[in-house]
Amino acid sequence: MNKTDYSTANIPEDLRKCIAFHGHLCPGLVYGYLIAQQAISILNLKHSQDEEVVAICESDSCAVDALQFLLGTTAGKGNLFIKDFGKNAYTVINRSKKLSYRFSRREYYDYKGKNKEEFDLLSKAVSSGSATQKQMIRHKLLKANDLLSRPFDEVFLTTRVEFSMPPYASLAPSEVCSKCGEMTMATKMVTTENGEYVCIPCSKQ
Repeated sequence: MNKTDYSTANIPEDLRKCIAFHGHLCPGLVYGYLIAQQAISILNLKHSQDEEVVAICESDSCAVDALQFLLGTTAGKGNLFIKDFGKNAYTVINRSKKLSYRFSRREYYDYKGKNKEEFDLLSKAVSSGSATQKQMIRHKLLKANDLLSRPFDEVFLTTRVEFSMPPYASLAPSEVCSKCGEMTMATKMVTTENGEYVCIPCSKQ
């Protein structure tokens, strides 16, 4: 999506950067943006350079990308965990303060913006699969603006949860797989009946 697709929206600059990272504007990304902003505020967070901040996501939705971008919780650093339960629920942890908050989406979304009639018509078109690309972009834009205009507590329930220290990313040397010859993390290798160390794909052949 290019800039003109949402240039009339009241899109904050940091959300625009999330859009550039994610690739497009969508309600899921906005949910993640709202959660990240709330977590930064109540947990006094800075962008995680290492594993100071942890995010546990109960879905693999677009919201995850906003958390990655704004909080610095990434799969590569090992401070992003996805438990794909299909839930719009996300726990953010501040290791140093030993604090954890879980943010879960409230009941089914109901548009409350001033363009209610237009939004409902667009929703029907999107649901039926007849919406044009322009209509889909407009639909996402209206919903994004509506979400951004609401108090956070109207969209998400915030619950302080018991702190449990998440594991740090595991580090281990790489070894050569006896079958394919590719370098593999030693702790991920499997010992065969013949005593050979092989990677997981080769162990299943």
